[in-house]
Amino acid sequence: MVKNALNSVIPSRTRVDILVKLFLNPGLKAYLRQLASEFHVSTNAVRTELNHLTDHKILVSERSGRSVYYQANTDHPLFPELFSMVRKITGIDELVKSVVDRLGNLETAYLVGDYARGIDTGIIDVVLVGDIDKVQLDDFALKTEAYIQRKIRSLVLSKEEFDRLMEKNSFDPIVRLWDQRTGMDPKGKNSLKVGARSR
Repeated sequence: MVKNALNSVIPSRTRVDILVKLFLNPGLKAYLRQLASEFHVSTNAVRTELNHLTDHKILVSERSGRSVYYQANTDHPLFPELFSMVRKITGIDELVKSVVDRLGNLETAYLVGDYARGIDTGIIDVVLVGDIDKVQLDDFALKTEAYIQRKIRSLVLSKEEFDRLMEKNSFDPIVRLWDQRTGMDPKGKNSLKVGARSR
């Protein structure tokens, strides 16, 4: 898998995990103990990598109370490449490409659930807005799952249904993956409510 290949290039698995978490959803913020708990490694191991990434300005940090929160630096010159790389690692790029190529009536596609929180659980939850043939969607999902080695769970909504659910804050966090009018912004600025709640 691509993630294993990346581990051979970047020797620190913890560094790879941090990049995946914070670049999968560039609006997400996380703090030291949260990351150590999620990755099942020591706080010292995470601290070393966070210091390395902030020293090189790949991450930015800010203090809130007793905790220091870290976030992807979207102004870094390498941000578009890291952003794209993380989506390749998790299969998000292939998922978006398959949806756009095969489902012509798609208006917007959103990432929700664990992946929107930057957690690579192997189950990708997406919300698709538009007039979509669900039989065709199921067929494409099966083929894409085999390729990216992850399960895809999709919810298809009309624009009106989606707007109603958004008014109720039904999706938190939510990341826009693709839009019919603008495509995908390489700086992740198509994201909505990303990292609204750090967990």
